[in-house]
Amino acid sequence: MRVFSVDLKKEYNRKGGNLECYLASLPYDNANDAWKRPAVIVVPGGGYGFVSKREGEPVALEFLARGFHAFVLTYLIGGENGVPYPEQLLELASAVDYVKKHAKEMNVNEKEVFVVGFSAGGHLTGDLAVEYAAVSDMAGRELDCKPTAVGLCYPVISKIHGHQGSYENLLYGYSEEEKSKLLRRLNLDWAVTKETPPAFIWTTAGDTCVPPDNALRFAMALGAKGVPYELHVYPQGEHGKSTGRSEINGEGAELSRIVAWNDDCASFFRLFTEEKF
Repeated sequence: MRVFSVDLKKEYNRKGGNLECYLASLPYDNANDAWKRPAVIVVPGGGYGFVSKREGEPVALEFLARGFHAFVLTYLIGGENGVPYPEQLLELASAVDYVKKHAKEMNVNEKEVFVVGFSAGGHLTGDLAVEYAAVSDMAGRELDCKPTAVGLCYPVISKIHGHQGSYENLLYGYSEEEKSKLLRRLNLDWAVTKETPPAFIWTTAGDTCVPPDNALRFAMALGAKGVPYELHVYPQGEHGKSTGRSEINGEGAELSRIVAWNDDCASFFRLFTEEKF
């Protein structure tokens, strides 16, 4: 396995952003039988106030074990000591563009770049899914940043029904009038179109931090536009279960069911790959 970091601030003239890359070795003894793998970019949560470590590398390793090259994005936070929207969106878009532009050297299929986000990272991932077409104008440069499909894990979707602190951090410094305009697209269920990428979505009925209503609303919006989706609502478990592994969460009977999302999400992504692995 090859592990290295990409400084998106340097590569794309952004204010920040770091992409940790986990590339598996070729699966064959004969290097001429190179297999182009699909890629998954993992976007941890943290309410746009920090970037969770437990939703980064552990998730990347789950996908690496399932045949994907994996990447973890560390993005700038919002709030009083951070940088507001759209910086986080532009950093994620730059990460997708980087993987596509360097696909050949990393043995990635450039048509198969997926993004998986958690909580506020789920909001950021969903935001890219609905705003990718506008990103190049925002960035002042052409970015090839449409994901093949996305995974939204207990995602923040709507300020009306979601985690208020995430929106406060993301839109810190904007006037109330500006916030009102931005929420027309940052309440993500309002911004879904028939061109939005397919989505795998999961949450828990017991989530009191980001109500499961968020996931349901996004799924319904996708369905209304005819966009493929898969939705899982596990009956037990609080917010932030990451991979669902006990090594991360401690003991909990609900974990034995939640952990299934790793296989289910990978299987969903495989519906959109050329390699039938």
